[in-house]
Amino acid sequence: MPSTSVFLAASAAVGCAFAQTVPESAQIVDQKSFNVLPNVPPPSGANASTLFVWPGVTEESLSAKPFHIYDEEFYDVIGENPSLTTIATSESDPIFHEAVTWYPPTEEVFFVQNAGAPAAGTGLNKSSIIQKISLSDAEKVRNGTLEAAPVTVVNTSNPQVINPNGGTNWKGNIIFAGEGQGDNVPSALYVMNPLPPYNTTTLVNNYFGRQFSSLNDLVVSPTNGDLYFTDTLYGYLQDFRPYPGMREQVYRYNFDTGALTVVADDFGHPNGVTISPDGKKAYVADTGVVGGFYGLNLTAPASIYSYDVCEDGTFNNRRTFAYVPAFIPDGVHTDSKGRVYAGAGDGVWVYNPSGKLIGKIYTGMTAANFQFAGEGRMVITGQTKLFYATVAASGAPIQ
Repeated sequence: MPSTSVFLAASAAVGCAFAQTVPESAQIVDQKSFNVLPNVPPPSGANASTLFVWPGVTEESLSAKPFHIYDEEFYDVIGENPSLTTIATSESDPIFHEAVTWYPPTEEVFFVQNAGAPAAGTGLNKSSIIQKISLSDAEKVRNGTLEAAPVTVVNTSNPQVINPNGGTNWKGNIIFAGEGQGDNVPSALYVMNPLPPYNTTTLVNNYFGRQFSSLNDLVVSPTNGDLYFTDTLYGYLQDFRPYPGMREQVYRYNFDTGALTVVADDFGHPNGVTISPDGKKAYVADTGVVGGFYGLNLTAPASIYSYDVCEDGTFNNRRTFAYVPAFIPDGVHTDSKGRVYAGAGDGVWVYNPSGKLIGKIYTGMTAANFQFAGEGRMVITGQTKLFYATVAASGAPIQ
């Protein structure tokens, strides 16, 4: 996906005061300060691939205090002393991409390399890989007793998880969405044991005999226990999967019966998917603006849609929950209070359940995905950087 460049606007400042004490690592963003700009560039100068640096701030000042408060509700998310630490880096290989999944018994977080990225050489010629880090190492980097968290490659047993992209917990295992490879390795869902020898089982690899295009992201409902996952075109758009043979859709899988049904379609490119802690709302990210080798389509969606989840597990009453102007909303997750978090072009955007932007965890680069690791901890994948955040919020209970 395109790299983020910088857009610098000209003069004015941030200023606004909320009642609470602002943590040292946070800053208040006064949206009125950039409602009217002295110069608004055309789409060639300000678009989905550019960072918005408004008058009175700089990239450095935005990064120096990375917790950006857009509404007082964000104080409940960050608490009194939030922190953001870069715990591992890669020179150019985007090894910190998606499928961020916490495994509580070992206090490890798994994630995957970018499939189809030229800098990785992955996709058609070789599969992207699964990796993990220890949260104890992440904490040591945060407190200054370790320079960088060691990254361990996870070698799965047969069948290999081919070009993994999404990941989620399920009954002590991790389910990965594999995008497939070429004509003959179909996109599939794999169940992996998070402990050596990391044995795997293929869960689903077709829809009534037809290949999926490239499975992207997935979530297990906390109420009905079913698996919801997205199928999109990025394998084709990144040159390692054939021309698609089906629509881009959201599917539902029943573990007991094996029933596989479509619950939503009509997307640009469906991407991240999550469900609220009470199981009543579903959120699907649409990243239609990013077209792989076709480039950016700036009039296509970069949106999050919400749905009511009916008692029978189907989706209903779609509405636009949010539009993200900073690149795309990629991975989406909720916390234990039902707030919605989206990985975007400059960090993690945080919304209340009504769709109001209340704050950001600013990374200054694309945060493709992230995940809570229990109470008050979050790991964020930034392609060539891995971030560790400590906050007050907690993730939704894992399945």
